[in-house]
Amino acid sequence: MNSREYIESGILELYVFGKLSESEMEEVQQMAADNPAIRTEIAAIEKAVVNLSYSVSPTISSETYDKIRAELLTEDPKVIAMKSKTNWAQYLGWAASFVILLGAAFMYLHMNDTMNEKINLELDKSKSEYDKMQKTIVTLEDKNKASEKVLNIIRDKNNMVVTLAGQAVAPSAVAKVYWNKANNAVYIDAEGLPEAPEGMVYQVWALKLDPLTPISIGLLDKASAATTKMYKVDNTAEAEAFGITLEPEGGSATPTMEQLYTLGKV
Repeated sequence: MNSREYIESGILELYVFGKLSESEMEEVQQMAADNPAIRTEIAAIEKAVVNLSYSVSPTISSETYDKIRAELLTEDPKVIAMKSKTNWAQYLGWAASFVILLGAAFMYLHMNDTMNEKINLELDKSKSEYDKMQKTIVTLEDKNKASEKVLNIIRDKNNMVVTLAGQAVAPSAVAKVYWNKANNAVYIDAEGLPEAPEGMVYQVWALKLDPLTPISIGLLDKASAATTKMYKVDNTAEAEAFGITLEPEGGSATPTMEQLYTLGKV
């Protein structure tokens, strides 16, 4: 068998993949030592296998790849034996299996990463929705408590209700005073007042009529009753009327009569 026939027999590929018997290994090594063409063919097969392995395994580390390459391209490669009559089909089947295995591993890792990413996104979305739901529940609970407080004020039999009608500056304005004669507590329902302009605030006055003596009993600060517009102001023991004026932020020592929004007698 000449060198060309020997190369085309497939035995050199099996030699590279370690599939020869010990005696066949020695035979190939002897042939390679005596024939430069066979040595060149062995080197070409080894390089092709290294390149194939690297191309189908993109995630292999450079350190591991270099070790494998060095082992395969060594000057004195170790060989395992096999029958010389084995054909190309067996080699190609082995190589195909190797490629499929590496491809399957790569696809599994890719799918696993994708699935983990989707799970993390769903968890983040669920947490965000849960946080929103918790905030909504807290808001509803606060509103419910405020509504219950208002109902208790309205239903309290000790509370006298004084309606304050709109005046010249705001004829459509209206407010109500809930004055508890048992403990002198005063609550103002300001739902019927227009929104106070920026830098201004409503101020509540308990009035004595003869002589006219206004006593400030509090400011209707937006922050103190933003949801129900039911404000708790200072207690008063004696009042013949109540009035509400619009004053500069911080309040005034005496009412600005030109800005008298509502007034009502007890």
